[in-house]
Amino acid sequence: MTSNRPLSIVAQAQGPLREHYRHHPHAALVTDHAVARGTDPADPFHATVEPMDGCGVQVPVGVHRAIGGPHDAPTPGDLLCAALAACQDSAVRIVASMLGVQLTALEVRVSGEVDVRGALGMDATVPVGFQSLRCDVHLSVLPGTPPALLQKLQAAAERCCVVQQTLRAPPPVATHFHVAGSLPDGDAAGKPAANGARLPMRED
Repeated sequence: MTSNRPLSIVAQAQGPLREHYRHHPHAALVTDHAVARGTDPADPFHATVEPMDGCGVQVPVGVHRAIGGPHDAPTPGDLLCAALAACQDSAVRIVASMLGVQLTALEVRVSGEVDVRGALGMDATVPVGFQSLRCDVHLSVLPGTPPALLQKLQAAAERCCVVQQTLRAPPPVATHFHVAGSLPDGDAAGKPAANGARLPMRED
C-alpha cells in the first residue's frame, strides 16, 4: 500500500544518500573528531574540547568535585551524558519526521552513576567508568496519533541512536601517547601500559 503523505524533509535529505550508499557502501563510513587541549599546562582541572575539527566551537571542561576538582565546568562524564542525550534527541526527531509523527514537545534527560574510587585508584575491584546510565525521553505528540505508530517510533529511535548503541556494544579503543622530549634510558616510547596499572596516589 502506497502512502499519499508527502516526503518529509528528512526523507528528502536522506533519499539521495541512501541511493548513493547502496551503490558505494564505502562512502557510508564517516569519521567524527574531537580535540581536547589544556588552556594552562600547570592547571590540572581545566581544559577545552573542540567537538569537531575546525568548527570553531570550544567547550570548557572541568573536573568533578568528587575527585578534587572545582566542578565549575562540564566534566567529561557530563559530556558523555550530553552526547547520549543529543543523539537520542536527534534520533527521535529524525524518525518522527520519517514516520509522519508530529512532535509538540521533546526533552531527553540522561544521568549516569559512577563510583569514583575506581578512577582514584583506591580499590582494584571497583571498575573505572560508569556503573549505570539512564535515558529518559519525554515527548508530546498531536492528539490522535496511533499508539502503534508511537511504538514504532520508540523502537526505531532507540535502535538508530548511534551513541546508545555504541555504549551497549562498545568498539575497541586504542590510545597512543605521543611524547615530545627525551625519555629515560630503558623506557620504550609508545609501549602500552600494563593491564591493571593504577595511579600512583597516596592515602594519608
